[in-house]
Amino acid sequence: MAGPVSFNHALGERLAMEIGVLTVPLGEQNRTDAFEYLSGIGVDAVELGAGGWPGQDHLNRAALLESADAREALLADLEEHGLSISALATHNNPIHPDDDRAAEADRELREVIELADLLDVDAVTGFSGLPAGAPGDSTPNWVTAPWPGEHADAHEYQWNDVALPYWEDLAEHAADHEVQVAIEMHPNMLVYEPRGLLRLREATNRWIGANFDPSHLYWQGIDITDAIRLLGEEDAIHHFHAKDTKVYEANAREKGVLDTKPYTDEGDRSWIFRSIGYGHGESHWKDVVSTLRIVGYEGALSIEHEDSLTSPQEGLERAVDVLQRAVFETDPGDAYWA
Repeated sequence: MAGPVSFNHALGERLAMEIGVLTVPLGEQNRTDAFEYLSGIGVDAVELGAGGWPGQDHLNRAALLESADAREALLADLEEHGLSISALATHNNPIHPDDDRAAEADRELREVIELADLLDVDAVTGFSGLPAGAPGDSTPNWVTAPWPGEHADAHEYQWNDVALPYWEDLAEHAADHEVQVAIEMHPNMLVYEPRGLLRLREATNRWIGANFDPSHLYWQGIDITDAIRLLGEEDAIHHFHAKDTKVYEANAREKGVLDTKPYTDEGDRSWIFRSIGYGHGESHWKDVVSTLRIVGYEGALSIEHEDSLTSPQEGLERAVDVLQRAVFETDPGDAYWA
């Protein structure tokens, strides 16, 4: 299985990007119907839920771990429709303060890593998780400021006493199976921005990296292409979620972007998730794809549909349409002018 991609490939080397889809929004369809539909709209790869919040509508993790025949059946379905697996998804909280919930999330994550190895899948996507703010607390605590001082103390406890010991051990499990763990930088998780992702990676090993989802970075004010370059310089982008966000400046000017209104209350939110091209235009997505090529990313642009203004099918199809015009289909040519 291939290891993490090197930064700045020679231009003569192939830098492959495929259009993928996280299949969770198609959970009401059986696997073969979902694969047939996705293949028909021009999708190359699928990201399959294998536990945690994504569920496992299109595979049975326990059955696949136990049965070579079940794994062969999945691979046959993929081959029939010209698809590959970009990643297995198990977004959950393995450092939750509730011991039972943490243990379940940890077991799922370790089993999905083992399953990815058996299926020759390069990456598992998930979250860093979020601990409580102090020993004995029962609720995860997202610390966003260093003052008053107990918040800074809580943040250091979360990192040094909980997250780093857990992820150091988990990273060794990933290394043993040669599977990349791609962490989605997500608010309400300990790792929610690129510098935090690099802190975790530096404390663990090269098998820990990013599932780069720009939708959570836009509303934080993070520049997407700068963040791609930052993580790309450390070979730290293991997977990519293609999802857009629209910030509604009139609302944001009045209440900021830390918005607790329901996602379905679109008119009163400062931002909402959108299909590709409906938060940022096609030229922006061409810049994103070009920057990914510059840093040597090889893998899928896995569309994650969470647009409450349209159906999954329409959102996926419109996202595919934009990405098909953004993704390069050929290898870089010789720079004859250089």
